[in-house]
Parts: sequence; structure tokens; C-alpha cells
Amino acid sequence: MRSFVIHMSSSMARRPNAERLCADLPNAELFEAVNGRDPDQIARVQLHPGNLHRPHYPFALQPAEIGVFESHRRIWRRMVEEEIDLAIITEDDLRIDAPRMAEALEMLEPIATPDHYIRIPVKQREVPAQTLACQNGLRLILPKVIGLQCVCQLVGRRAANRLLAATTQIDRPVDTFLQMHWLTGQPIHALQGSGNQEIAGEIGGSTIQSKPPLSDKLTREFKRAAYRAQLHLHPQRPPAASD
Repeated sequence: MRSFVIHMSSSMARRPNAERLCADLPNAELFEAVNGRDPDQIARVQLHPGNLHRPHYPFALQPAEIGVFESHRRIWRRMVEEEIDLAIITEDDLRIDAPRMAEALEMLEPIATPDHYIRIPVKQREVPAQTLACQNGLRLILPKVIGLQCVCQLVGRRAANRLLAATTQIDRPVDTFLQMHWLTGQPIHALQGSGNQEIAGEIGGSTIQSKPPLSDKLTREFKRAAYRAQLHLHPQRPPAASD
């Protein structure tokens, strides 16, 4: 198993945490993040204004969101090209409890395959359509509706290849796209109880989130709720039992 920590080398405030993650995760290395504000770095990214897939995405992609999406895609491509069967992919604002993460990975070892994409989220909000395994407060589930954020995940090589093929063009953030399992053909699982934390506020703030003007806030919340309602029409379901 390999580990990749997405980090922009110019972000000195985040460097100590990124290096700590490299020390705590198996066979880890820093992976240079794509700068979505640099036209040269995203020259080959084919962008659309939220209308490439249904449901239509109601917000414009921010440069940081484009960079994050392309960073994940580059890691997926590397996994395929180097035949890396399993890799942990994290962003550099993650804090882990190293012993707890080791326990989580030990639990996943006999389960995870190159076909899996398993989120290890910081927020425990997902409701299970199926529970696959439980151990000492850890729970591996197939969520009905896939949660947001890509702070930490365990990705298999065939899953990476599947997602690469589905993202030659993009029109929404990577975490929002991953919710569209009916489009990608990629089930998304979640491991709850890992103790993972997001610490962007401690190391310089989020590179994506910004506060919209007050006049826009209600409109954005309405659009977000309407979009979320459409996702609930496409829940993940347990695979049918074989005869």
C-alpha cells in the first residue's frame, strides 16, 4: 500500500502537517497539488458550467476546486500507470490518530480490493444502506447518500481507472462528482469512527471555502438544498444477492 499527501509546496503553513502525515501513513510521499489559478497547469482540463451531467450543478467551479479535482485525477492516473493496487490519498489539512488509523487499515486489509473506493471521513453523517464490518467502534458502510469532502480515502487501482475514464471533462467539484455513483459505476464506501479531523482552521484556513455576501447566502442555501434533494433520488443500494 502507498500513501499520497496532496500538498502545494508554496504553502509553508501546511508543510509541517503534511510532513507529519507522511511520517504516520504507510509508504507515504508528498504529491504536488495542482494550482487551479495557473492556466498552464490546467490547460488540458475540459471544463463545463455545471451542465455536463444531471442533476445540473448550480454553482460555478472555483479555481481551487479545479486544482483539487485535477490533483486527485493525477494520483488516479499514477496508480493506473504504476499498477498501485491500493493507495491512501489525503489532503494536507488532515489530522490522524496514528494508532487508530493503523487499526482502521488493519481492519480494511482483508476487505479492500483494487475495485474499492473507501472514504475515511472526518464527519460521521452518512446513513448506511448496508453495514459490511464492525470492529472496536469502526464501521465500514455503504452509505445511502455519499458524503462530501475528500480529506482522506483508500482508493483501489481499478476504481481509479474507472474514475479517470468518467472525468475526462468536469463540471463540479470532485467530492460532488463522486456522489454520482449511477454515472461512474463506482460504489463508494465509508469507514466511520477513524477519529480523523480536518484542521484547516489551524494551519491557514481552507483553500476552497469562502464566505459569500449575505445577500447571496439564502439563494445558495436554497440551491444547495434542491440539489441535495435530487441526490436522494439516487441512493446507493446493496448489491443483489447471488443465487
